Order: sequence, then structure tokens, then C-alpha cells
Amino acid sequence: MSMAMSLSDKLFILFGGVCGLLVIASLIGFALSRRATSESGRATIDNLNARIKAWWVMIAIFAASFALGRGVTLVLFALTSFYTLREFVSLTPTRAADHLPLVAAFYLLLPLQYWLIAIDWYALFTILIPVYGFLLLPSLAALKGDAGEFLLRVSRIQWGLMLTVYCISHAPALLTLDIPGRPREGFLLLFFLITVAQFSDVMQYVFGKLIGRTKVAPAISPSKTVEGLIGGGLSAVAAGAGLWWITPFTPIEAAAMALAIVAMGFLGGLALSAVKRSMGVKDWGTMISGHGGVLDRMDSLSFAAPVFFHLTRYFFT
Repeated sequence: MSMAMSLSDKLFILFGGVCGLLVIASLIGFALSRRATSESGRATIDNLNARIKAWWVMIAIFAASFALGRGVTLVLFALTSFYTLREFVSLTPTRAADHLPLVAAFYLLLPLQYWLIAIDWYALFTILIPVYGFLLLPSLAALKGDAGEFLLRVSRIQWGLMLTVYCISHAPALLTLDIPGRPREGFLLLFFLITVAQFSDVMQYVFGKLIGRTKVAPAISPSKTVEGLIGGGLSAVAAGAGLWWITPFTPIEAAAMALAIVAMGFLGGLALSAVKRSMGVKDWGTMISGHGGVLDRMDSLSFAAPVFFHLTRYFFT
């Protein structure tokens, strides 16, 4: 691809190509749904079709975000953080003494984190929650005078805030990166991150159902297999290498960055599955049909986004 290609040309090719692939996937999914006869087969195809529908929604949101600008993208991710934090908190036990730190998490630290991204205050954006937030939340909880399970209660809120706000906010923070010779192309980096992360999830599921035999951690996530991880991971790395032309990376660098996204996404999904199992639930919520809650779709991205952001910032800006 020519490096002189304009941003609008790249986006036209991207959206056109993805929409074409989704049309083919939708037709295949429809055909498979008509042929499935067993209950397990229908469940598998229904899950696959739900993932394809989620991709359609994702592409529509991407198109709207780019058309309406960076501000709208930040608002959409801020809302995503809000809903995922709400899902996390709703499944973790809290007490009356936790209300004040929860208010601070939702209505002070969350909007402040995204405001710092909006004004491109990198130095404070990277330490607001892991430093000041981590000191503020236990202080507010202690003021209420309830020492019962204090460490567990505060740790849940702190980790939920890190996972759903701090980590996820690194995805739209890609829009702030100043890459030499590539003005306004942070949106393409965001496209690269989400496409590789979600494609890896889908292909791991597909390969796991087709050839999966060896469980990675059966007590935590019975559906994750070594074969699914390898097949889906390699597919996502190949897809990332094929998207090198929308990034500042060479094909080999794009493959390496995609590998980092795949690895962190897998670990994120596994870690969040462990949290769910410890609480005895299957999904974080029911907001997304066929997928559980918003956090069920964002678990891999929450681990991959900060790693991808800092690797890109360190090596390419």
C-alpha cells in the first residue's frame, strides 16, 4: 500500500473490506443455523451468529465515532467504562461504608480520567488512578469507620476501577499519540487494536470448537483450549500483519504488536473468568444478547489496551 494514501482512502478500504467479510460471515452463519440439528450444534452456531452481530454493531459504532470526531469516541468509551464498572461492582459485595468511595470512583475519577485524555495530559492520565485513586479510595472508606473486611472491600473497588476505567481508557488514548508523518491516524491504531483483539476472541472460539482438545484451565474457563489459543492467535497475528499498512509498523512489527495484543487479551479473558468463577456467576451481565454483559466483551481489551498503547508510544512516537 502506498504511504501517500489518505486517511479517508484507508478508512474506505477498511470499512469496505470488513463489511464484505461480515456479509460473507453472516451468510455462512445463516446457512449453518438452518443445517444444525443437535442442541449443542445449535447453541454453538447461535453463539457464533451473536458474535457476528456484535461485529456489525462494533463497525457501526466505529463509523459513527470517526464521523462525529474524537470527542464522541471518548464519550462512548467513558460510557463503556461506566457500564463495565457498574457490572463489576454489582457482582462484588459492598457495604454502606463503601458508598462514598464508589461515588468517587464513578463520578470523580472516571470522568477525570477521560477529561485528562481529552486535553492530552499524559503525565497525569497515567498516574491518576494507580496513585491518587488508590490513595483516595481507602481513605474515604476508612472515614466511615467500618473495619469489617476492609482490605477485601477496598481492593475490589480499586481493582474494578483499574480494570474498567484505567485500562480501557488506554484504547481511546491512542487518538492522542503524535506519530511522525501520520497526523490524525490514531483512529487507525484504535481500529487495529480492537480488530485484532476481537478477531482473536472469535477465532479462538472457532478453533476451540473445531479442534479443541487440551484445556488450558478447565476449572476457570472450560471453553479455552490450547488448540483454540494457537489457531485463533496465529489467525489474529496474520490479520494484524495484513493490516500493517494502516499503522506506522512494518509487517513484522505489526505481527509482533498483534502477538502482544493476542497474549494480553487471552490473559485478560482468563483472569476475568477466574473472577467470575470465584463469585459463582457465568457472565458479568445480560446487556449484550448472547454475550452476557459489556465486560464480557471488554475483558481481553482491558488487558491489551494499556500494553499496546505504551508499546506504540515508546517505539513509534
